[in-house]
Amino acid sequence: MSEYRIQGNTGAWEVVIGLEVHAQITSESKLFSGSSTGFGAEPNSHVSLVDTAMPGMLPVPNRECLRQAVRTGMAINAQINRWSRFDRKNYFYADLPQGYQISQLYHPIVGEGEIEVTLNEKDPDSPTKKIGIERIHVEQDAGKLMHDQHPTMSFVDLNRSGVALMEIVSRPDISSPQEAGAYLKKLRSILRYVGSCDGNMEQGSMRADVNVSVRKPGGELGTRTETKNVNSIRFMMQAIEYEAQRQVDLIESGGAVVQETRLFDPNKMETRSMRSKEDAHDYRYFPDPDLLPVELDDAFLEECRASLPELPDAKRARYEAMGLTAYNAAVLTAEAETAFWFEDLLAQGVDAKQGSNWLMSELFGALNKMGKTLDESPVNPKQAAELLGLVADGTISGSIAKQVFEIMLETGQAASAIVEEKGLKQTNDTGAIEAEIAKIMAANEDKVAEYRSGKDKLFGFFVGQTMKAMQGKANPQIINDLLKKALG
Repeated sequence: MSEYRIQGNTGAWEVVIGLEVHAQITSESKLFSGSSTGFGAEPNSHVSLVDTAMPGMLPVPNRECLRQAVRTGMAINAQINRWSRFDRKNYFYADLPQGYQISQLYHPIVGEGEIEVTLNEKDPDSPTKKIGIERIHVEQDAGKLMHDQHPTMSFVDLNRSGVALMEIVSRPDISSPQEAGAYLKKLRSILRYVGSCDGNMEQGSMRADVNVSVRKPGGELGTRTETKNVNSIRFMMQAIEYEAQRQVDLIESGGAVVQETRLFDPNKMETRSMRSKEDAHDYRYFPDPDLLPVELDDAFLEECRASLPELPDAKRARYEAMGLTAYNAAVLTAEAETAFWFEDLLAQGVDAKQGSNWLMSELFGALNKMGKTLDESPVNPKQAAELLGLVADGTISGSIAKQVFEIMLETGQAASAIVEEKGLKQTNDTGAIEAEIAKIMAANEDKVAEYRSGKDKLFGFFVGQTMKAMQGKANPQIINDLLKKALG
């Protein structure tokens, strides 16, 4: 899809990229305990005896977490494994009370799937590429070490300990930073549509481990490094660029890439070594003896499939079939919140073309100026539908609608109340309009003569003058008809 190459002293190199995305599952409680998953709470206030691994505490799987993982797998057309199992991944870290993480190495709940991406979602002619998904497994998160609370000690916050994660592992099918960005955007969009993760990378509920290696075009795969916990799409793309260039420079200077775990420093825009990369056998994985295998029956799978919403690609195709341009359809479906807002607008009976054009030009423009997101919009779909309805039935003109909309943004008032209060109703009084046209023609006899001698472009001048004289309240169609008749 994209011919991305790094030019070194010995010629061109290609990049091979795979992503492991950790997505926090949408659930009010953790994977194996009833503790809250709420963000931003006081340290260690969302912690149960299970989360702290107190003696005798046994994990109990959260059905909702497994359900969300299955729904996500179905959304990417992946194989759903009716039989899966939890394993223990053994390692010591101060924020891991158990001394192991419960994960799924050998038998994940979701198998192979794929996501189709385009480099430019807004360009209908942009080429597409299918990125393979190797697996989705469910695991528990660790806690968090806080190094800035004390001069000589680190504190431990276990609020995240035991929070349910989906690890979504791609195949090494990605070959440029741009493709990686397109993949992560599309994956985040799908998760938000499905409702299985909020995709909030700033809060850490979605983060990516980035595997990068370089090779001569078509050559053997090189040694890969893994850059951990990248928490924005922009940082991920920058990490790939830096790390790929670092590896090329290293190899060409006679060095060798070491399989290791690295961190990305967004301030210095570089990756740095964190530790040597462990292999699976280093973690001494074995089946968790406290947990039975997970077996999914037909009724559960049918309920999961029936609960899926219309997904981005299907919604985009439907919008295009409704007459929207490919560009508009792409913009409206790229983010779940935009699509849901537009669906609410359509549910109020608004014409699809009228609604999409207004949403993308007027509302998005206003929110940009205000520095607000669509979720923070002072005008909701019902209020917007009322405003657009007043334009559609001829109560107000398009130019008056812009004025009304500005007042709505400031006051939150209903469009009809503003129109009534300000006396902004459009007039269809042909007599009043004809009288103004007569005055304008009398004051501009030279322009009338020019128009009649073939200067058709002057028609716009007469329309503008008439609208001005009518204070923008005259029906534009009636003005056009009466001017054509008067000017001959």
